[in-house]
Amino acid sequence: MKLWGGRFKKETSGLMEDFHSSIGFDCRMYREDITGSIAHAQMLGKQGIIPQEDAEKIVRGLKEILIDIEAGKIEFSAQAEDIHMNIENLLTQRIGEAGKRLHTGRSRNDQVALDIRMYQRRRIKRLIELLKALEEVILKIARAHLETIMPGYTHLQKAQPITLAHHAMAYFQMFARDIERLKDCYKRTNICPLGSGALAGTTYPLDREYTARLLDFPEITQNSLDGVSDRDFLIECAACCSIIMMHLSRWCEELILWSSNEFGFVEMDDAFSTGSSIMPQKKNPDACELIRGKTGRVYGDLNALLSIMKSLPLAYNKDMQEDKEAIFDAVDTVEGCLEVFTRMLETVTFNIQKMHLGAGMGFTNATDAADYLVKKGLPFREAHEIIGRMVLLCLDKKCSISQLSMQELKALSPVFEKDFYDAVSLQICVEQRLTPGGPSKNAVAQQIAWAENFLKQC
Repeated sequence: MKLWGGRFKKETSGLMEDFHSSIGFDCRMYREDITGSIAHAQMLGKQGIIPQEDAEKIVRGLKEILIDIEAGKIEFSAQAEDIHMNIENLLTQRIGEAGKRLHTGRSRNDQVALDIRMYQRRRIKRLIELLKALEEVILKIARAHLETIMPGYTHLQKAQPITLAHHAMAYFQMFARDIERLKDCYKRTNICPLGSGALAGTTYPLDREYTARLLDFPEITQNSLDGVSDRDFLIECAACCSIIMMHLSRWCEELILWSSNEFGFVEMDDAFSTGSSIMPQKKNPDACELIRGKTGRVYGDLNALLSIMKSLPLAYNKDMQEDKEAIFDAVDTVEGCLEVFTRMLETVTFNIQKMHLGAGMGFTNATDAADYLVKKGLPFREAHEIIGRMVLLCLDKKCSISQLSMQELKALSPVFEKDFYDAVSLQICVEQRLTPGGPSKNAVAQQIAWAENFLKQC
């Protein structure tokens, strides 16, 4: 039974029914649809808009339908178009005329806006939980590697020595901001649109605030047109998802590089690697590569949502049916990637020796050598020039800065003394960087303490 057939003389084409139907994907919102309908029926009964007896029948019927859906006893129909009409048809079949009263004072426009907001609230909470689990793994790595020296890079060129803990905590900050963005997005999602009707509210004396309270919404939408016609909260969530994926992809790119023979900084666990069908020696970081690839997919979902909404006049348009698959896919993808990445990161083996060796190559202590001269009284630009010439000398001799003789150092500048060798040791280079946010052991310990407090407050 269609809920809108009274005005039509002809049956809908079967081709159109298939094209028009959204039940294939919006069925995942069945719980939210039923929960929202229960609250709506309770409000209708309380306000005397429908008989209290009918309201109670509706509530009982909806609860029974929910049980049957979750037990796998119900098969949805494409002819009923969407989850809303499927549920209402089932309800009417079970309880009779009372079921026809459920839609009083409500449109599918505000109904679907309610469902997707409720559904999205749940998914955002799950994303935050997954990010917090990842953050815990990052903290575990940081605590274990406060003294693990590695090269830091700019332009993918070795730049300065840091620690693995310092590097890991950089990603903690990125994912912490992702959590904050999701929490902020949740606030704008957590607003109840029910009562907006098709676009202009209703003449029935609805108690919108009561319905909102039943559904755990702290507030209602303030304009009925806006309540049914915008999906900016979905776009915002997709943007949050895209940024999360960008952060995951960046770390995956590094882990892919670090797992190569050229770096050798990490070894991926067998459980999160694959081999080659022809090259028996291969161990491929496929989990990282898939996450890197799926990042583009989530970006596409964001662009799809933006493109759907960009030219829509107020209020509701059928185009907006297309919002669900995009946001469902974005969130599904991010959840899957976070789960895999977290488990994979837990199992990664870090090659401490190779990291330390890598930091000792590429003149990562050159800046500290320049700072040494500055502390001896030379202007920084003059010190920079001298150390540049020192690096050229080392390249010619195929040696490191610390391997130059005192005679060679004096030839570059008379201010060099024996304490220079201590000043450019990797450990000293790291430990002298005591400024907040830096790589020294104490500075990273402060970052970890901040991070622990952050997670407690999430």
